[in-house]
Amino acid sequence: MASLFSGALQLTDLDDFIGPSQDCIKPMKVDKKPGSGVAKIHIEDDGSYFQVSQDGGMRKLEKAKISLNDCLACSGCITSAESVLITQQSHEELRKILNANKAAEPDHRKLVVASVSPQSVASLAARFQLNPTDTARKLTSFFKKIGVHYVFDTAFSRNFSLIESQREFVQRFRSQADSRQALPVLASTCPGWICYAEKTHSSLLLPHLSTARSPQQVMGALVKDFFAQQQHLTPDRLYHVTVMPCYDKKLEASRPDFFNQEFQTRDVDCVITTGEVFRLLEEEGVSLPDLEPAPLDALSSCVSAEEPTSHRGGGSGGYLEHVFRHAARELFGIDMAEVTYKPLRNKDFQEVTLERDGQVLLHFATAYGFRNIQNLVQKLKRGRCPYHYVEVMACPSGCLNGGGQLGAPDGRGKELLQQVGQLYREVRTQLPEDAPGVLELYGHWLQGEGSDKASRLLHTRYHAVEGAGSGFSIKW
Repeated sequence: MASLFSGALQLTDLDDFIGPSQDCIKPMKVDKKPGSGVAKIHIEDDGSYFQVSQDGGMRKLEKAKISLNDCLACSGCITSAESVLITQQSHEELRKILNANKAAEPDHRKLVVASVSPQSVASLAARFQLNPTDTARKLTSFFKKIGVHYVFDTAFSRNFSLIESQREFVQRFRSQADSRQALPVLASTCPGWICYAEKTHSSLLLPHLSTARSPQQVMGALVKDFFAQQQHLTPDRLYHVTVMPCYDKKLEASRPDFFNQEFQTRDVDCVITTGEVFRLLEEEGVSLPDLEPAPLDALSSCVSAEEPTSHRGGGSGGYLEHVFRHAARELFGIDMAEVTYKPLRNKDFQEVTLERDGQVLLHFATAYGFRNIQNLVQKLKRGRCPYHYVEVMACPSGCLNGGGQLGAPDGRGKELLQQVGQLYREVRTQLPEDAPGVLELYGHWLQGEGSDKASRLLHTRYHAVEGAGSGFSIKW
């Protein structure tokens, strides 16, 4: 399972599961008692643990419990143990919910909502030799066949993420003198990159991270807040599952920041990968090409969702391109007809520059994959990072190449990735502010751009995860 997570997670503390001298979960409070630091542990036949003191006395110990909230995504014991992670985030969990709904009385059933990423649609389209629109519609038909009530396209929620990213960058650029508004702004939609930043270089990286939520978590807010209100239901009466190209998204959904304390529910209840959808199709004995297509659903009457949409730019959502175009227009009055990428050391590290009269006005970059992330971090450490904005993704080639995507059966991975990219770019593109329903929802749901409600539902915070010194000295 660890190999399915992004490289930024796998390459951090690779062997921290081997011994307790390294930290694989958030520090736990330990009650220190006077006496020797050496303890003997006795294990009963029933699995109970007892601490044996030097005088022979025994004290029963409470078993430690960990959950996804404690995971540092280090590829150690938790992320490599399929049973721990997949228990809460898997297609089996979705199946349990759907089966429970069938057996429950109508008043006790949950409204099941699925939100599907364009990258996952492109991967499935390549596998089944379909176009993305047909794939999205047939996938909608499949989900409704097994008991899902609504199916949405996360390209819609990405509109909000892009708009907030654009606004935030312009605001930070204009406030460069404020040390709290550090440049460069680093894109934050990749949870593998975020886990790495929070765990390994928090003091250096966290001030630079964009606070705009990812499309998955914006969709979580749309479903559990706006759509729940439309359906006259409390958030806990909805079950929200997302289909993502990436296993790291399971960790993002489990963050405490995206948990509703009042209703004790998450914005995204379950994340399943593209590969898990494929397995679900196989287990249900369904051939996707044979299904009759069904239209995607719309969040409200003001939103059009007859076919999937996408955004200009790379396969990770086009954050650099949209922020770059918006900043050029907003800050310097320049409309960019084309954005020209300049590859540097490799295809996953590219630059985009806006110049006028020989002066560099904007300097953006993409940094995909762990080796490029390391180079970026080194530039920041040395104070020699020339960029104003960097789109950072943990996986080489970005989200289209996420660990949850379908692999090539014949091992021809490069050819498959190219095909997935071509299919992804076939989908109709649109500017986020031009998407039907977006500005209307900003008005009557979020109470306007820049409002307190927009800040609360479309932005998030990041937290330094400090490792505790390991003081274990236990004789087993």
